[in-house]
Amino acid sequence: MSSSEPTGHPLLPTVTATGLIHHPYAPPADFAAPMPAVHKASTVFFPNVAAMRTREWKDKSAYTYGLHGTPTTFTLEERIATLEGGRQCLLAPSGLAALANVNLALLKTGDEVLLPDNAYGPGKTLAEGELRHFGITHRVYDPMDVADLAARITPQTRLVWLEAAGSVTLEFPDLLAQVRLCRERGVRCALDNTWGAGLAFNPFDLDGAGLGVDVSAHALTKYPSGGGDVLMGSVVTRDEALHLQLKLCHMRLGLGVAANDAEAVLRALPSLPLRYAAADRSARALAAWAAGQSAFAQVLHPALPGAPGHAHWQAVCGAADARGQGAGAAASLLSVIVHERYSSAQVDAFCDALRLFRIGYSWGGPVSLVMPYALEEMRQRWPAHLARGTLVRLAVGLEDVADLQADLAQALAQTLP
Repeated sequence: MSSSEPTGHPLLPTVTATGLIHHPYAPPADFAAPMPAVHKASTVFFPNVAAMRTREWKDKSAYTYGLHGTPTTFTLEERIATLEGGRQCLLAPSGLAALANVNLALLKTGDEVLLPDNAYGPGKTLAEGELRHFGITHRVYDPMDVADLAARITPQTRLVWLEAAGSVTLEFPDLLAQVRLCRERGVRCALDNTWGAGLAFNPFDLDGAGLGVDVSAHALTKYPSGGGDVLMGSVVTRDEALHLQLKLCHMRLGLGVAANDAEAVLRALPSLPLRYAAADRSARALAAWAAGQSAFAQVLHPALPGAPGHAHWQAVCGAADARGQGAGAAASLLSVIVHERYSSAQVDAFCDALRLFRIGYSWGGPVSLVMPYALEEMRQRWPAHLARGTLVRLAVGLEDVADLQADLAQALAQTLP
């Protein structure tokens, strides 16, 4: 072949980068399958300049930029809003980012936010750090004493955070009374609803008559993801003006989630009620068994009679069950307080001796987890309703409950005789 002859196959057109990038083929539009399509984009094309200038991203009526939403993220937002009984949803890259979005959207310099003493730890440190730097003060209230919350609301209070059940110690507060109090005082309230997951109760209709929170924040990292492999959070509302206030802050903070992460949560959502119920059953069985172990001074689980806040749990989750809105649910968490006669080193050895319960943060996935906590470092004071000792939280996964019980029993026999 001479150097003057054309290269390539004579029957095929010359391939160029331009031809590949601007290829005219478009697939048929009528494709349907069980799972939504995954749309990835930073840039979104406009058909003309007029469309670019008139498209509105705030109401999901059109697409403008990947950070403002794609068909994949819009679909997930709508399903999470439905799950939690809300009307609007924003997605954030983690549960903590969802909390930050709410705080930064609703608070300004000179405002005050109230946090329960058993709030999610990083949410507290956010208030102690960034919010304080911005001139936003915070105070901590006793989650099991509505009168204490009432006494701490001042004219500067703009937001009250609620948590049901409480982080690590799993007390269930008088959620109905707390929300009523906020309504009476004209203060917005936001709930960390990760434990309830939209299944234990409807945060926007706690009593069947419309009593509900203003905002529900949710770490989708936990139950909705279900695999222990996705970080994501959500902020759900029912009020359009409040949603827009949150959304504008969300946009200015540049919060977004990856399309493949949204896909993973969408794929897991259909099995969420089944997984939640299975882990709930196992957690209740283990809580009942643990209550009979002499090494444990106290077992903390909202559905366990005598547990802190059991009656409040029954009033909210049991009532939701009776209305067909819940399942009398109690999630997959239980905590045990190891008797104070055992040293912290012995408690650590107990955790190390477990084989199926892995040492790790988070929960809601298939693998059971264990984590010891120094409660005295997490609370302003030791709660009067808790026994003295070392707290260990167990997050129950999807393993066979008999195997999990056997694992706990063998670790107890080795380390906490």
